Amino acid sequence: MAKKGKSVPVSSKKIFVLDTSVILYDHDAVNNFHEHDVAIPIQVLEELDNFKSGNDTRNFEARSFIRLIDQTSNQKLISDWTSLNRSNAGKFKVLLNEKPTQIDAEEVYGKGKTDHKILNAALSLREENPDKKVVLVSKDICLRLKAKALNLYAEDYETGKIKNVDELYAGKTEITDFPEPIIDQLKQEKKVNANELELPPKSGNHFYVLKNKRKTANVFFNYTHKTLSTVSTDAIFKIKPKNIEQAFAIHALLDPHIKLVSIQGNAGTGKTLLALASALEQRKNFRQIYITRPIVSLSNKDIGFLPGDAKSKIDPFMAPIWDNLRFIKEQFNDDEKMLSKIDELISSEKIAIAPLAFIRGRTLTKIFFIIDEAQNLTPHEVKTIISRAGEHTKIVFTGDIYQIDTPYLDSESNGLSYLIENAKNHPLYAHITLQKGERSELANLANELL
Repeated sequence: MAKKGKSVPVSSKKIFVLDTSVILYDHDAVNNFHEHDVAIPIQVLEELDNFKSGNDTRNFEARSFIRLIDQTSNQKLISDWTSLNRSNAGKFKVLLNEKPTQIDAEEVYGKGKTDHKILNAALSLREENPDKKVVLVSKDICLRLKAKALNLYAEDYETGKIKNVDELYAGKTEITDFPEPIIDQLKQEKKVNANELELPPKSGNHFYVLKNKRKTANVFFNYTHKTLSTVSTDAIFKIKPKNIEQAFAIHALLDPHIKLVSIQGNAGTGKTLLALASALEQRKNFRQIYITRPIVSLSNKDIGFLPGDAKSKIDPFMAPIWDNLRFIKEQFNDDEKMLSKIDELISSEKIAIAPLAFIRGRTLTKIFFIIDEAQNLTPHEVKTIISRAGEHTKIVFTGDIYQIDTPYLDSESNGLSYLIENAKNHPLYAHITLQKGERSELANLANELL
């Protein structure tokens, strides 16, 4: 231990202590700290053991991490520092129940709680390594605050986080004083070559509102073909866009060359309704329309705790999707043939509504796949879903990045924000952020004032 009055040189190499929330967010987290060492308190392994059974994503993350550590340790003891299996990596270790000699978190915060034992593990490690900076990494804000109160460095797990989320890609740009002849040409020809037009440089598909005095053209820039094409405001499946952003969303949803679409917006902006109407409009082009959403369990209990069979367990979670489908059916109240057709699509499971966990292991071939409430997914879950896509499949993510119900996710670290930021320049992708609520004036009041 250093003598009073003398500073201990701190090396540039750090030791990161990970808690359970980080592993359940990303099982490969131990490999994302470059040359620095990574430690896991033994309590984390015990908590992961409780998570290893089940079909939820966190269960798969727990199992994947356990397998990863088993492969890393091989024939070695993981209570000793072990080199990670990649070049220029640091070392890995499991911290046992060691008590710090100076500050005891259990004496400060109370005995018996796992979080306090994890804090003690990090504090002990700091005492053993005075020349290194020890940092507790957690998705749990309260745990980070407790660590900082004990003068222990603590930070969020940054991998997959988006910086400046308020400036997240919106998919649309408005240009004023655009050349009037080009606007006239677009209205006549519907599509023009964009190579020689003075547009802001874009490296992906993008929507524009082009204005010159009273003239306006709403267009889509196709990055692959370098063309501008006008965006229609016509109704699809009797659902008419109520603003230009909704028309942009429909255009992306109907474009057969765009295989991946994301729609972000507040409650009531029409995200799910537009996606579902677009899917029904193109029903003949796909083998199945699959609509799903992640189930955020109540009180940390799985849906297995609920009474009834599988359908009765999940129906309450799927109710908003059924509500949108009923709204579409109401548009055809005077068309018995179409009403029967929609009912037939449901009974034959041409339209399938089910929780996200039910698609695990499937290859999605020729499917129009809608994932609602995508802000409740982790970046790893979004990547897993897209990797399931087979030939002729279209995937649509909808959600509100500011309305998150999953613990340890926020507007910066959720899967929808991650997708928008990282896919925005891909030629198969299009995105639009819906700003204006169209549910009702009362709903708009809630979004704007409360």
